[in-house]
Amino acid sequence: MKTRSAYLNYISDYMLTRQYSLRTINAYLNWITNFIHFHNKRNPSSMGNSEVEAFLDHIVLKRNMSAKTQSAALNALAFLYKHIVKNELSLNLNFARSKRQPKLPVVMTPDEVKQLMIHLSKRYYLIVGLMYGSGLRVMEAVQLRVKDIDFDYKCIQIWNGKGNKHRIVTLATELLPLLRNQIMQVEEYLQLDLQNEQYAGVWMPNALARKYPSANKSLAWQYLFPSYKLSSDPETGEIRRHHFHPTCVRKAVKKALKQTNITKIVTPHTFRHSFATHLLQSGADIRTVQAQLGHTDVKTTQIYTHVLQQGANGVVSPLSKIF
Repeated sequence: MKTRSAYLNYISDYMLTRQYSLRTINAYLNWITNFIHFHNKRNPSSMGNSEVEAFLDHIVLKRNMSAKTQSAALNALAFLYKHIVKNELSLNLNFARSKRQPKLPVVMTPDEVKQLMIHLSKRYYLIVGLMYGSGLRVMEAVQLRVKDIDFDYKCIQIWNGKGNKHRIVTLATELLPLLRNQIMQVEEYLQLDLQNEQYAGVWMPNALARKYPSANKSLAWQYLFPSYKLSSDPETGEIRRHHFHPTCVRKAVKKALKQTNITKIVTPHTFRHSFATHLLQSGADIRTVQAQLGHTDVKTTQIYTHVLQQGANGVVSPLSKIF
């Protein structure tokens, strides 16, 4: 494992103290590192708008990256210059915008979803069931806490989803027994952990940790899908039980897929695509689906209506009329 420079460590520490997720920190550091290497390891403080424009041009013209990827790079560099260099980038940067078309969503049929889920172990069955049944992203699923499941109103509270947005989503009643059983297992883990003198409790956002100092050892705040073993907190070094890593979910889905005759390229996110498409197929209006998915702009949700409208359900092929 490569050691980071003092400069990158400073950025990492700065982001950690401001509650950025480790995923975001690693992504930003990766883009900042690429930017520095692209310009022959020059210090960012000696560069500015023109160097950023050249790097963003390179991403599109030489590496043929998507608009989403280019936007991620720009976000990282905008953060760098605003918070670290203290010299904000121009709002009118002039660089080649990616024209690479976004991928169309892969959608499984209900039968394919059922076929794939049959081959998942009990724990992954529940995670995938939540992704398909409630339209969750994989990170949203693994980061759920016990308190987020509302058995009375049969819904799930999603906190700080993509874009740090909160939302409430539906919960399939068929998953309630599995969820109750899962919470019992979480409680067993917690009782074992509480016997460990080094156990510092589950990770809590700083503001909540100060407001509710004992909540980190309560059942309500434990992760719904806890890791099998304890680990040290990368920020403080304290011993905690983290949640399942999303990579484990991806591997489980990939393994289950191999045991089916499904030829589509399926990832955990495919279940979210399928959730949205199947909701629309069943008659749900697009605003309802938008709210369930947590999309800010309905245009993002409309991609699923295009999948339905442009297929055989929406446009009748002329070939069908001659048979």
